[in-house]
Amino acid sequence: MTTTAVLIVGAGPTGLTLACSLARAGVPVRIIDKSPRFHRESRGKGLNQRSRELFEDLGVGEAATASGIEHITLRKYRGGVAIADDVTFGDRVPTPDAPYASGLIIPQWRTEEILRDKLATYGVEVELVSELAGFVQDEDGVTATLTDGRRIRAAYLAGCDGGRSPVRKALGVGFEGTTEAEECMVIGDVRADGLDPAYWHQWFDVDGGIMLCPFRDGGHWQLQAAPEQAVDGRIVPPSLESFQRMFDRHARLAGVKLTDPTWFSTFRVNVRMADRFRVGRVFLAGDAAHVHSIAGGLGMNTGIQDAFNLGWKLAFVLRGLAGPDLLDTYEEERQAVAAWTLNLTDERMRAVREGVRAPGVGTEAVITDDITTLGVGYPGSSLAWGGPTAGHRAPDAPCRDAATGRPTRLFEVFAGPHFTLLGFGTAAAAALAEAGAVYGDRVRTFRLADDEGHAGRAYGVDGDALVLVRPDNHIALTTAAEGVAEVVDNLRRL
Repeated sequence: MTTTAVLIVGAGPTGLTLACSLARAGVPVRIIDKSPRFHRESRGKGLNQRSRELFEDLGVGEAATASGIEHITLRKYRGGVAIADDVTFGDRVPTPDAPYASGLIIPQWRTEEILRDKLATYGVEVELVSELAGFVQDEDGVTATLTDGRRIRAAYLAGCDGGRSPVRKALGVGFEGTTEAEECMVIGDVRADGLDPAYWHQWFDVDGGIMLCPFRDGGHWQLQAAPEQAVDGRIVPPSLESFQRMFDRHARLAGVKLTDPTWFSTFRVNVRMADRFRVGRVFLAGDAAHVHSIAGGLGMNTGIQDAFNLGWKLAFVLRGLAGPDLLDTYEEERQAVAAWTLNLTDERMRAVREGVRAPGVGTEAVITDDITTLGVGYPGSSLAWGGPTAGHRAPDAPCRDAATGRPTRLFEVFAGPHFTLLGFGTAAAAALAEAGAVYGDRVRTFRLADDEGHAGRAYGVDGDALVLVRPDNHIALTTAAEGVAEVVDNLRRL
């Protein structure tokens, strides 16, 4: 039997984000997946603005940006005629507190590849053809058995293994919700040579619709459509032939032929959430914990953000920097976010269904501030320790290091598996020195020079103050510049 600190089941974006978060903190981690090979399917094709911020923190933001499309233009058609364009977040530009004005269109296979490459820099590889058969847990850890008979002993296990999660089922955790029979879609990856890749093409007619979304590599497109139905009412399984028939009926572009299909899927909307996100030493994250409508592309993003929340907490407990009660806050914080996400995506899907009945309207009904998830926070959390913005996302801001004069950004200061104590004003210097003496590199202290006032405005600070930022870049506490005792007392509670 081999051992590790954390065993992750499932090597999709959620599992890989969790593995990267743990590995960079120096926590031994293994990540297994039953697949025989890494897929090349587009699947969840978007990183939203908040996920882009977290990818920057993990050191993979530039790679993602280089592989994705920002501000994609939705081209809407009726009767085969282009009648309207809509640029996603076209009215937004980067701001000092939010550097990403747009999400990214990027195929899921590429997102996973970027995360795997980063994970490899820590000496961790995904273990393919490694299927979980079962596990047992006790007071000290979890023993997992694979289908080939191997056993792995871990302090904790994380089920990031999708909507049909064997980990969730083995725990006996309920997965209540509904299956929306009328919300069914066929999806696939095809080539569409001759179609302009500058647009996400969306044909909606009274008798159905079809969409083709491009990717930066210029090869395959993701096709989404309402399925064909046979005379007996059953759904026609997706195929290249059925895709071509639907394309010809709605697009009416005789010169474009769909070719080289590499993935087909039939997607039926399930809206479900796990009763619990933690049972003892076992956690659920991503689709294993919640599934919902694809409206807004929040499935993969919510999973990534689950993992970023769980990762720092597991790392702190396993490094002896916090007691195990910290792990209770994962469910406390993320289950509420999952419930909000289910409601939001339901509402946005209804808006799209209503909207596409009108000529010139497409999926832009989902493009709202909510889907950026920049506003998602935990103000009611037990880790929101004080101040009007406690629990909220910690904004970015350009500033200078007051000690060296070096220009920097707050996101650069936050990056890494540590708390950050920001000091505003000269009166904060003594508090920062005291906190640094107590906590060393567990808390990064930083006194900033806020020449243009961007940081002060972003954090609601006027004058001297201390702001404590969590490792997942949420505000834990805002207090007076002499309030180092409050900072230390709250950190000691961990």
